[in-house]
Amino acid sequence: MGIFSSLLGNAGSLDPETLQKEYSKLLIHSEKIEAGFKLIRDTFIFTNKRLILVDVQGITGKKVEYFSVSYRSISRFSLETAGSFDLDAELKIWISGEQQPSICKKFNKSVDIYEVQKLLAQFTL
Repeated sequence: MGIFSSLLGNAGSLDPETLQKEYSKLLIHSEKIEAGFKLIRDTFIFTNKRLILVDVQGITGKKVEYFSVSYRSISRFSLETAGSFDLDAELKIWISGEQQPSICKKFNKSVDIYEVQKLLAQFTL
């Protein structure tokens, strides 16, 4: 992931094995990380059981919020692919009962947005 892409807030893919080691304390016994993406300081992780959003806060980054979303609670999602002049594709996720998307993330062109869609579909449908 290039620095320009990072500055624009676009996510790039991360290695699931590295994420498994780094975030193992968050996972339950039978949980496995399927895919992960980095957004400057924040990370979002797709496991076989839930979606975990890691929000690094503050100037020092010592304060971290871990937001866990059960796939059962995801009511719908949408993808907007990158165009010829767009630098990013966008993922929006709605949690049950909410009118506006609860989660909005942008991906750079290095991420296959269709693979992200397949992953979400696999766990939510």
